[in-house]
Amino acid sequence: MASTETAGTEDDAAAGAVATGTAPGAASAAPGAARPRKAADSHDLAGLEAGLDALDTVQVRRASLGQTLVNKVLPPVVAVALVLVVWQLLVWAEVTDSYKLPAPSEVWDEVSDAWLRGTLLDYIWTSVSRGLLGFLLALVIGTPLGLLVARVKSVRAGIGPILSGLQSLPSVAWVPPAVIWLGLNDSMMFAVILLGAVPSIANGLVSGVDQVPPLFLRAGRTLGATGLRSTWHIVMPAALPGYLAGLKQGWAFSWRSLMAAEIIASSPELGVGLGQLLENGRTASSMPMVFLAIFLILIVGIAIDLLIFSPLERSVLRSRGLLVKS
Repeated sequence: MASTETAGTEDDAAAGAVATGTAPGAASAAPGAARPRKAADSHDLAGLEAGLDALDTVQVRRASLGQTLVNKVLPPVVAVALVLVVWQLLVWAEVTDSYKLPAPSEVWDEVSDAWLRGTLLDYIWTSVSRGLLGFLLALVIGTPLGLLVARVKSVRAGIGPILSGLQSLPSVAWVPPAVIWLGLNDSMMFAVILLGAVPSIANGLVSGVDQVPPLFLRAGRTLGATGLRSTWHIVMPAALPGYLAGLKQGWAFSWRSLMAAEIIASSPELGVGLGQLLENGRTASSMPMVFLAIFLILIVGIAIDLLIFSPLERSVLRSRGLLVKS
C-alpha cells in the first residue's frame, strides 16, 4: 500500500513538471539558470546608469593655443582691421572734409601725444575708478532693494512701477539737479551713477526671483530653509542668471551716466576723465581728440565686460551644465 502511494506521488510530481514545461531532472538546474539572468540584468542596469551619467556630465576639453587664437583672437583682430581699412578708404575718397573725418594716423598721433605727456592713463583711470566705485555702491543698494521688491507684495506694488520708470529715464536728466543739489564734485558723479544703475540692478534681481520655480521654495521649506536662509541658499542661487543680466545692464547704465555727467559738468576739482576729454575735443574742434575719447570709452566698456562679466556668466552657465568647458 505504501509503495502504491509513493508511486502516485512521483507520478503527480512528474505531471506537474510536464505541465510547467520542466523536466524533473532540470529542477536542480533552475537556480543556476536564474543567476546568469540576474547578472545580465544588473549589467544592463549598470550600463544604463553609466549612459545617463555620461549625458549629465559636462565634457571637459582643453583647446590648444592655435584653436584659441583662431576662435577668440583672430575674429576681433580681423574686424578691427576691416574697420580701419574702410575708414582709410573713406578718407582717401574724400567723402567729407578732412577736419570732420580725420585719418586713422591722425588719431594715432593723438594717442601717442597723450601717452608721451603722461595723460592717457590719467584719463582712463579717472573715469574707471569713478565708474567702478559708483557701480559697487549701486550693487550694495540695488541688491537688497530688489529682494525687498521681489519678496514683499506691498513693496512691489508701491516701488515696482517707480523702479521701472527710473530705468527708462535717461541718465543725463539727473545731471542738472545733481549739480544744483551737490555741486561740482565727485558726490554729484556718484549720485548720477546710482540713479542710473540701481533701478537696473534691482529690476534684474526681481526678474530673476520671479523665474524661480515654486518647487524649489517648497523643497527648501521642507528642509528647514526659511526666511533669510531660504533667500541665501535657494532664492539667490536660483535667480543668479537674471541677477547677472541685471548687473551687466547696471554697469552699462553706470558707465553711460558717468560719461553724461563728465561731459556736462566740468571743474578743475573733477579732473579730466574720458567724458571731459570728449567735450574738450568738441570745444577745440579737434576730431582726432574726439575719436580718441570715443575709442577709449568703447575699449573700457569692452574690457570690463571681458574681464568681469563674461567670466561670471560662463561660470554660472557651466555650473548649470549649459556650457561646455574649453
